[in-house]
Amino acid sequence: MVNAHDLLWGMTPVQLPADAPAWVRAAISAGHPVVVRRALAEPGYVAVGVRGRLREQRFAAVMPLVAVQRRVVPQDLRSAVSPRDLPALSALDQLRPVLAQQDWGVTGSAGFELASGIEALHAKSDLDLILRTPEPLERNAARDLLALLDSAECTVDLQLQTPFGAVALREWAGESRRVLLKTTHGAHLVLDPWQAVA
Repeated sequence: MVNAHDLLWGMTPVQLPADAPAWVRAAISAGHPVVVRRALAEPGYVAVGVRGRLREQRFAAVMPLVAVQRRVVPQDLRSAVSPRDLPALSALDQLRPVLAQQDWGVTGSAGFELASGIEALHAKSDLDLILRTPEPLERNAARDLLALLDSAECTVDLQLQTPFGAVALREWAGESRRVLLKTTHGAHLVLDPWQAVA
Protein backbone atom coordinates (compact mmCIF):
# COMPACT_ATOMS: atom_id res chain seq x y z
CA MET A 1 0.00 0.00 0.00
CA VAL A 2 1.36 3.41 -0.95
CA ASN A 3 0.87 6.61 1.05
CA ALA A 4 1.03 10.33 0.34
CA HIS A 5 4.65 11.56 0.04
CA ASP A 6 6.05 8.14 -0.95
CA LEU A 7 8.45 8.38 -3.91
CA LEU A 8 7.93 5.87 -6.70
CA TRP A 9 10.20 4.90 -9.59
CA GLY A 10 9.13 3.13 -12.78
CA MET A 11 6.73 5.49 -14.52
CA THR A 12 7.30 5.82 -18.27
CA PRO A 13 6.40 8.58 -20.77
CA VAL A 14 3.83 6.20 -22.30
CA GLN A 15 1.79 6.42 -19.08
CA LEU A 16 1.52 10.22 -19.27
CA PRO A 17 -1.55 11.95 -20.73
CA ALA A 18 -1.16 13.27 -24.27
CA ASP A 19 -1.26 16.90 -23.03
CA ALA A 20 1.66 16.49 -20.58
CA PRO A 21 4.14 19.38 -20.99
CA ALA A 22 7.60 18.76 -22.42
CA TRP A 23 9.28 19.22 -19.00
CA VAL A 24 7.12 16.42 -17.56
CA ARG A 25 8.12 14.05 -20.37
CA ALA A 26 11.76 15.02 -19.86
CA ALA A 27 11.63 14.32 -16.11
CA ILE A 28 9.97 10.93 -16.59
CA SER A 29 12.29 10.01 -19.47
CA ALA A 30 15.26 10.83 -17.21
CA GLY A 31 13.99 8.29 -14.68
CA HIS A 32 12.96 10.78 -11.99
CA PRO A 33 10.68 9.44 -9.26
CA VAL A 34 7.11 10.66 -8.85
CA VAL A 35 5.54 11.54 -5.52
CA VAL A 36 2.28 10.02 -4.28
CA ARG A 37 -0.42 12.66 -3.82
CA ARG A 38 -3.54 12.70 -1.69
CA ALA A 39 -6.21 12.06 -4.32
CA LEU A 40 -8.44 9.22 -5.45
CA ALA A 41 -7.41 7.04 -8.37
CA GLU A 42 -9.02 4.12 -10.20
CA PRO A 43 -8.33 0.65 -8.78
CA GLY A 44 -4.85 -0.48 -9.81
CA TYR A 45 -3.58 3.10 -10.10
CA VAL A 46 -2.10 5.66 -7.73
CA ALA A 47 -2.37 9.46 -7.92
CA VAL A 48 1.11 10.95 -8.34
CA GLY A 49 2.80 14.27 -8.99
CA VAL A 50 5.74 14.97 -11.27
CA ARG A 51 8.26 17.59 -10.10
CA GLY A 52 10.11 19.88 -12.46
CA ARG A 53 13.18 22.02 -11.81
CA LEU A 54 11.10 25.11 -11.05
CA ARG A 55 8.81 25.47 -8.04
CA GLU A 56 5.76 26.05 -10.24
CA GLN A 57 6.49 22.93 -12.28
CA ARG A 58 4.17 20.38 -10.70
CA PHE A 59 2.04 18.02 -12.77
CA ALA A 60 -0.72 15.70 -11.54
CA ALA A 61 -0.92 12.26 -13.11
CA VAL A 62 -1.80 8.64 -12.30
CA MET A 63 0.57 5.69 -12.34
CA PRO A 64 -0.29 2.00 -12.70
CA LEU A 65 0.73 0.20 -9.51
CA VAL A 66 2.23 -2.63 -11.59
CA ALA A 67 4.75 -0.13 -13.01
CA VAL A 68 6.26 0.61 -9.58
CA GLN A 69 9.85 -0.68 -9.54
CA ARG A 70 11.07 1.04 -6.38
CA ARG A 71 9.46 2.86 -3.47
CA VAL A 72 11.06 5.13 -0.87
CA VAL A 73 8.92 6.27 2.07
CA PRO A 74 9.67 9.45 4.08
CA GLN A 75 10.85 7.43 7.10
CA ASP A 76 13.57 5.80 4.93
CA LEU A 77 15.22 9.23 4.63
CA ARG A 78 15.66 10.02 8.33
CA SER A 79 19.36 9.13 8.29
CA ALA A 80 20.10 10.06 4.67
CA VAL A 81 22.89 12.61 4.29
CA SER A 82 23.94 14.95 1.51
CA PRO A 83 27.33 16.51 0.75
CA ARG A 84 25.61 19.81 -0.02
CA ASP A 85 25.76 22.68 2.49
CA LEU A 86 22.26 24.18 2.61
CA PRO A 87 20.09 25.53 5.47
CA ALA A 88 17.40 22.84 4.97
CA LEU A 89 19.99 20.07 5.29
CA SER A 90 21.59 21.73 8.33
CA ALA A 91 18.14 22.00 9.91
CA LEU A 92 17.58 18.30 9.26
CA ASP A 93 20.85 17.44 11.04
CA GLN A 94 19.81 19.69 13.93
CA LEU A 95 16.33 18.13 14.28
CA ARG A 96 17.21 14.43 14.05
CA PRO A 97 17.89 14.14 17.81
CA VAL A 98 14.74 16.16 18.63
CA LEU A 99 12.55 13.74 16.64
CA ALA A 100 14.50 10.56 17.44
CA GLN A 101 11.71 8.97 19.51
CA GLN A 102 9.01 9.79 16.95
CA ASP A 103 7.76 8.15 13.74
CA TRP A 104 8.83 10.88 11.34
CA GLY A 105 10.15 11.31 7.82
CA VAL A 106 11.43 13.77 5.23
CA THR A 107 9.21 14.97 2.37
CA GLY A 108 9.20 17.85 -0.14
CA SER A 109 12.35 19.02 -1.92
CA ALA A 110 14.68 17.63 0.75
CA GLY A 111 13.07 14.19 0.57
CA PHE A 112 13.17 14.22 -3.22
CA GLU A 113 16.86 15.19 -3.29
CA LEU A 114 17.95 12.77 -0.56
CA ALA A 115 16.11 9.86 -2.21
CA SER A 116 17.04 10.54 -5.83
CA GLY A 117 20.31 12.49 -5.75
CA ILE A 118 18.67 15.06 -8.05
CA GLU A 119 19.32 18.59 -6.79
CA ALA A 120 15.98 20.08 -5.74
CA LEU A 121 16.95 22.26 -2.76
CA HIS A 122 18.26 25.81 -2.80
CA ALA A 123 19.40 28.28 -0.13
CA LYS A 124 15.87 29.49 0.63
CA SER A 125 14.16 26.07 0.64
CA ASP A 126 11.97 25.11 3.58
CA LEU A 127 12.40 21.72 5.23
CA ASP A 128 9.26 19.59 4.87
CA LEU A 129 8.71 16.82 7.40
CA ILE A 130 5.91 14.43 8.26
CA LEU A 131 5.13 13.03 11.71
CA ARG A 132 2.87 10.00 11.99
CA THR A 133 0.49 10.58 14.89
CA PRO A 134 -1.98 7.68 15.15
CA GLU A 135 -3.01 9.00 18.59
CA PRO A 136 -4.13 12.61 19.18
CA LEU A 137 -1.40 15.14 19.88
CA GLU A 138 -2.43 17.65 22.54
CA ARG A 139 -2.37 21.23 21.27
CA ASN A 140 0.03 22.29 24.02
CA ALA A 141 2.40 19.49 23.01
CA ALA A 142 2.07 20.72 19.42
CA ARG A 143 3.11 24.22 20.55
CA ASP A 144 6.14 22.80 22.38
CA LEU A 145 7.19 20.84 19.29
CA LEU A 146 6.69 23.87 17.05
CA ALA A 147 8.92 25.96 19.33
CA LEU A 148 11.69 23.38 18.90
CA LEU A 149 11.27 23.34 15.11
CA ASP A 150 11.27 27.14 14.96
CA SER A 151 14.79 27.14 16.42
CA ALA A 152 16.08 25.41 13.26
CA GLU A 153 18.19 27.09 10.58
CA CYS A 154 15.32 27.41 8.10
CA THR A 155 11.53 27.32 8.09
CA VAL A 156 10.29 23.83 8.95
CA ASP A 157 6.87 22.75 7.72
CA LEU A 158 5.78 19.64 9.57
CA GLN A 159 2.56 17.79 8.76
CA LEU A 160 0.88 15.61 11.35
CA GLN A 161 -0.35 12.44 9.66
CA THR A 162 -3.51 11.30 11.47
CA PRO A 163 -5.50 8.17 10.56
CA PHE A 164 -7.82 10.43 8.54
CA GLY A 165 -5.46 12.78 6.73
CA ALA A 166 -2.83 15.41 7.43
CA VAL A 167 -2.86 18.71 9.30
CA ALA A 168 -0.09 21.29 9.51
CA LEU A 169 1.59 21.31 12.93
CA ARG A 170 1.77 25.11 12.71
CA GLU A 171 -2.02 25.24 12.32
CA TRP A 172 -2.75 22.69 15.07
CA ALA A 173 -0.45 24.66 17.40
CA GLY A 174 -2.33 27.88 16.58
CA GLU A 175 -5.41 29.47 18.09
CA SER A 176 -8.09 28.58 15.52
CA ARG A 177 -10.69 26.11 16.75
CA ARG A 178 -11.00 24.57 13.30
CA VAL A 179 -8.02 23.39 11.26
CA LEU A 180 -7.61 22.24 7.67
CA LEU A 181 -7.40 18.46 7.33
CA LYS A 182 -6.12 17.26 3.95
CA THR A 183 -7.67 13.96 2.88
CA THR A 184 -7.93 11.92 -0.33
CA HIS A 185 -11.41 13.44 -0.71
CA GLY A 186 -10.15 17.02 -0.47
CA ALA A 187 -9.49 19.45 2.36
CA HIS A 188 -11.97 19.92 5.23
CA LEU A 189 -12.14 22.31 8.18
CA VAL A 190 -12.41 20.16 11.30
CA LEU A 191 -12.36 20.55 15.07
CA ASP A 192 -10.46 17.29 15.60
CA PRO A 193 -8.10 15.89 12.92
CA TRP A 194 -8.22 12.49 14.68
CA GLN A 195 -11.94 12.10 14.00
CA ALA A 196 -13.35 10.85 10.71
CA VAL A 197 -14.75 13.61 8.52
CA ALA A 198 -18.52 13.27 8.35
